[in-house]
Amino acid sequence: MPQTPPDFATRRDVEGRRLESLLRRIYGDDPRLDRELAALLADVDAAWRQRPDALKILDRKRQGDPEWFESNRMLAGVCYVDRYAGTLRGLLEHVPYFRELGLTYLHLMPLFQAPSPNSDGGYAVSSYRHVDPALGTMDDLRATATELRDNGISLAVDFVFNHTSNEHAWAKGALAGDPAYDDFYWIYPDREMPDAFERTTREIFPEDHPGSFVPLPDGRWVWATFHTFQWDLNYGNPAVFRAMANEMLFLANQGVEILRMDAVAFIWKKLGTSCENLPEAHLLLQAFNAVCRIVAPGLLFLSEAIVHPDDVVEYMSPDECQLSYNPLQMALIWNSLATRDSRMLGQALATRHATPPGTAWVNYVRSHDDIGWTFADEDAALLGIDGTDHRSFLNRFYVDRFPGSFARGVAFQTNEKTGDSRIAGTTASLAGLEAGDEGAVRRILLAHSIALSTGGLPLIYLGDEVGQLNDYRYADEPGKRDDSRWVGRPRYPAGRYADRHDARTSAGAIYAGLRHLIALRSTHPVFAGGELVPFDTHDAQLLGYQQPGAGSASSPGSASSPCSVGLAVFANLADDMRTIESTTLSGLAALAPEWIDLVTGSVVDLTQGLRLGPQGFVWLVPAGSSV
Repeated sequence: MPQTPPDFATRRDVEGRRLESLLRRIYGDDPRLDRELAALLADVDAAWRQRPDALKILDRKRQGDPEWFESNRMLAGVCYVDRYAGTLRGLLEHVPYFRELGLTYLHLMPLFQAPSPNSDGGYAVSSYRHVDPALGTMDDLRATATELRDNGISLAVDFVFNHTSNEHAWAKGALAGDPAYDDFYWIYPDREMPDAFERTTREIFPEDHPGSFVPLPDGRWVWATFHTFQWDLNYGNPAVFRAMANEMLFLANQGVEILRMDAVAFIWKKLGTSCENLPEAHLLLQAFNAVCRIVAPGLLFLSEAIVHPDDVVEYMSPDECQLSYNPLQMALIWNSLATRDSRMLGQALATRHATPPGTAWVNYVRSHDDIGWTFADEDAALLGIDGTDHRSFLNRFYVDRFPGSFARGVAFQTNEKTGDSRIAGTTASLAGLEAGDEGAVRRILLAHSIALSTGGLPLIYLGDEVGQLNDYRYADEPGKRDDSRWVGRPRYPAGRYADRHDARTSAGAIYAGLRHLIALRSTHPVFAGGELVPFDTHDAQLLGYQQPGAGSASSPGSASSPCSVGLAVFANLADDMRTIESTTLSGLAALAPEWIDLVTGSVVDLTQGLRLGPQGFVWLVPAGSSV
């Protein structure tokens, strides 16, 4: 029988002690800590008293089923409220469609007050307690959370906690010399300390400003990792942790169920380091986690760490972030489509896909952001690939500067000093639909089939399921024309949604194919969880992997003795028909000679080998099995 979830008093005791231990590890003998800790615990008590009963009931449900987010029925969507629906009230009109698609999780991009017209897509937050008036009010956000929850959809929003906008009350206080905010940001009177830090930090948005610091009107310098109007918070001050913990609890009590923890790698600074992925960043996340476990134990953290693959997984833990974006898989899906070569993706699935128990990847084909080629150079070298040269090729390919390219992406933040660049665009435009390439629809479905069949929680950028194209009108919008990522953030593609049930259209073909895959995934529990076993197809253009059980216990993909029943996935990245020989499939054939392709419903005799058409894929289960 499931254990009774711990009550508030128990959580307050257990997690309160964990919180204190973590903060003492972070702040040591800082004389400010005792005062801030005592005040924070009082804040926690108040937040619990204010938490709505409906959310307390949800907390108990989540505590009774802590792995709920790993279900095969989970499907995430993401959108900008204004571009998809105009306002929060307008968004509610789309709830029936969300249910049609099968969403159980909806991430609304930053929707709080922010500078106008340029706010880095809302990531320069001026108030965590006020919705952008153009989108609605905080009452509207609470109503949206309630309506989504009543329809089985969990609301996710961004918790932008590395920085605030320069229009936030704290920033204005710091600029004005208010002693209450004197140490909330990294502000220095001259260039001595900025120069010292910048010897070891990297430029993130070089087209916006060089280095990590920007000048203030009074001659001082403030740390701004991203844009000039985004000032990094100083977590070396325990008052900053307490202030942000209160903002987090406020959002949790509005009905938010998942917080996307933005820019987690950057939240702690230390002279002489890269100021990324430092140990204190993990301790801070664990401390935020402890705060939430007391008041809102059903809340999940989603890590956004677009860094080296070794560092990404370090943020994943039930006591840190239960979910994490999977940027490596995303980047290597696009790499595989460009090169028609599965090796780097297969290598990543074999060596970098596993996550700690109680955690899961958020697998996606593309997000609101740019595509950065985040694979590890050492992984590429094992395959004889030079990482720098290969990134250069990918950047050229995806902006149609390579012979034979099908892609119509746009470059983002090219660094002339380093040659680094990223790519922006919608899935359809990147996959060839804008160019009229005949393989575009197949590529779109193939890419999503990988995100849907590798466990974890699949995420769709809403509009991509009907093949929305790049929107170049962003160049005429104030505050957006200098940020090419907006090309991949189109307004609601009403015409394509209207065509989604017309199989004669590309929108209809994409929607029908993708909706079919989603329905299959939600029907078969074998898609739950994230453990994979690689399958060597002996052909670089063919990708293979298995859910545990399907294949050999001793050597995946070989003719050795088979183990328990599961799922086998094969995909052809080539532009022509490819065959997996029967000898390669003998291990699976020994388990069951006949398998069912869930995608088509057809019977496949593996003793005769397996033929896959261009950009074709199969989801195979043994005939007669119940998975």
